[in-house]
Amino acid sequence: MLHVPILRAGRTYRSADRIELRDVSSGAPVAEVSQANAGLIAHDLGLASAHRRQLAEWSTADLLAACRRAAEIFAHGEVDLDPEQGTRQSADDYVRCQSATTGIPQALCRANVEKVRFVLAEMERVLGGLTRGLDLRALDAGFATQDGRTVSYLGQADTLGAVLPSNSPGVHALWIPAIALKIPLALRPGREEPWTPLRIARALVAAGVPAESFGFYPGDHAGATQILLRCERSMMFGDAATVAPWVGDGRVQVHGPGWSKVILGRDEVDAWESYLDLIVSSIADNGGRSCVNASGVWVPAHGRAIADAVARRLAAIEARPLDDPAACLAAFPNPETARRVSAFLDEQIARGGATDLTAQYRGPARVVQVDGATFLLPTLVWCEDPRHPLASTELLFPFASVVEVPQTELLEHIGPTLVATAITDDRELVARLMSCRSVDRLNLGRVPTCRVSWDQPHEGNLFEHLYRRRAFQSAGLEAA
Repeated sequence: MLHVPILRAGRTYRSADRIELRDVSSGAPVAEVSQANAGLIAHDLGLASAHRRQLAEWSTADLLAACRRAAEIFAHGEVDLDPEQGTRQSADDYVRCQSATTGIPQALCRANVEKVRFVLAEMERVLGGLTRGLDLRALDAGFATQDGRTVSYLGQADTLGAVLPSNSPGVHALWIPAIALKIPLALRPGREEPWTPLRIARALVAAGVPAESFGFYPGDHAGATQILLRCERSMMFGDAATVAPWVGDGRVQVHGPGWSKVILGRDEVDAWESYLDLIVSSIADNGGRSCVNASGVWVPAHGRAIADAVARRLAAIEARPLDDPAACLAAFPNPETARRVSAFLDEQIARGGATDLTAQYRGPARVVQVDGATFLLPTLVWCEDPRHPLASTELLFPFASVVEVPQTELLEHIGPTLVATAITDDRELVARLMSCRSVDRLNLGRVPTCRVSWDQPHEGNLFEHLYRRRAFQSAGLEAA
């Protein structure tokens, strides 16, 4: 059986404590994963400053070149999986393993490979967006002259900790820039998805980045807590309950539920049929598993008709075997989780004020099995009241609600929103959205909520999380 090791400053470590990952379709063992305990992680993070100094010796230009090399290795090459076992992993092996343990269709796994490859290959452009065009030589010398003024930035961490999810491989693109910013990593992967962070780390080391820059610590919640407590800066992903203790902690950049939305202005709502493709793709692309997928459609009129049309489109999406090229729904590694989610929806609908409109097109069964794997079929709910719980619910499959409210009351009801796609030319509405602190990312016009521009911040700016600008004057040194 394949073994997924711990990485301790880039060195492979096999733990006596391991868990087994199984194929979500067949139940067959796929891999055993070494588990890092809290004491091991605490010990390793005590050496973080030495690893940071080693990475700091690299110029930013050289790190960017290494990222470009790593892009091709990650997407197309073979990397070490466990050198002690003598196993290497091809790109196709990576996709098959990832799909088998996470339930993500192979076609979507391959699409997410491209997201990671792009960020590695275009790292200079990504950093340009995060730093707002900073002369990156400032990270080499500590200061630089730019536009006739001297700027200096001070790193705030020896290591960036990352407590990662299993829902979508594309999110791993968010922490990769730390290496180009000269900050080593301590990665705690999601239980079912150790494959992507380990492959990224192996690809970067193969491209020349110091191996000591990578800690990879599969493990339980105690290990995750050690990373969050001991790293001066971290990012974490999870549901609302998981991230709640860390909200407001300036050391931790939280990536929780997105509650992303499509909004139609009253100037465009009469033409709603022309926006159905955008609405459906916002809800269902990438299996509906990302925080940037729309979980709400908010309109000032025609709400029931829009909900019915979207429901009809979503109900046409079928569960397929994970190796089917047309598969676009992800299976649940734990079938009981799918059943609990479906039961939750039924309970909320039974309270009144909400209707599952997809049921009339796909039938009453929401939980289905295909080729041994368990799926939740897309679900569209019409909410009669913007205060209904399902009007502000996000779930790990293509689920959304349609809510009708007067445009003048819209911003009072939408709540926290990671991405809002607003279809409107109404200047008053646009102005209100531009100043709305509930909306993190704003798309105006025909831009699906799940279309990510990697040179723009995503739920926080990683550069500003890792560095702060400081006052700096020099009477003798010349800036780079």
